[in-house]
Amino acid sequence: MHFLLADKVPDYAWFPTGASNFVPQVDFLFWAITWISAAFFIPIVIAMIYFMWKYRDRPGYRGAPEALHNTPLEITWTVVPTLIVVWIFWEGAVGYLDMTRMPKGTIDIQLEAYQWGWSFKYPNGGETGGKGKDALLCLPVNKDVKLVMRSRDVLHSFYIPSFRAKRDIVPGRYSYIWFRPTKEGIYDLFCTEYCGDNHSEMLGQVKVVSEEEYQKFLEEAVKEDKENPVKWGEQIYNRKGCATCHWARNDGGKIGPSYNGSWGKQVALESGSEVLFDENYVRESILNPQAKKRKGYGAASPMNPYGGLLKDEQIDALIAFIKSLENEVPPAK
Repeated sequence: MHFLLADKVPDYAWFPTGASNFVPQVDFLFWAITWISAAFFIPIVIAMIYFMWKYRDRPGYRGAPEALHNTPLEITWTVVPTLIVVWIFWEGAVGYLDMTRMPKGTIDIQLEAYQWGWSFKYPNGGETGGKGKDALLCLPVNKDVKLVMRSRDVLHSFYIPSFRAKRDIVPGRYSYIWFRPTKEGIYDLFCTEYCGDNHSEMLGQVKVVSEEEYQKFLEEAVKEDKENPVKWGEQIYNRKGCATCHWARNDGGKIGPSYNGSWGKQVALESGSEVLFDENYVRESILNPQAKKRKGYGAASPMNPYGGLLKDEQIDALIAFIKSLENEVPPAK
């Protein structure tokens, strides 16, 4: 039933603005219980006042000594409330299961709670966080987001009132929560579990933006270590999704050839010739992957060219990172 009325649930002045997919479901059930309670409370109180007056103790009045019995009335006030309570339980259970079943294809963000702040790590390696209003979580609108949460110290609780989303964060284990932001804007984030002296200062903000703004935010959130070319190259490797196809340091797949153990050596190509695995070959393979395909990977899904997507200094950093893997042992194909 809540699905039929979901779009009719308005924002109320005393409720935080609704901004997630769970808002209609939660608000509808809240107001349904409120109006059901009012519908019972008002006539019951009126009946109590009437009966107090009608059956008051007064001279000459004598009530019946035996207990009165009305079978239809007793069945009604037993069956009707029972059906209502079962319906409320059903609606609550459905809502709870919707919140706990993680959909596929979510944007996974790592969250760490600590006394008294938040830390957020995005899929591209970018990080934000801090204490108070400095703790900013940026999310794209109309995208399913999953938070993988852990605590550095004590019990915390993650709560965004405008999302109607709340979940405890227990030390020593991961907690999960998901939602789909539906309105762009800035919303409050709270810890709702007493966690120490400055618990009331464990605040934060959630900024919901368009997909374009979110991608810009991710690029700015990445802390690039340009002073160390190898570390910077590894950051670019993780941010650009190279691990999806190429193996490096116990990560990635085998769709494409490994970087490891090849530097300075002759490697076989699909054409039957060989090429020196050096700076020129790596650069050419990044900018034009189809030019010289490694032997054994001719049937692999073609890699997209990165010409115009990477600056020369970024390619240099990637080369430095790949060169550092010379002594790493690649897995068997």
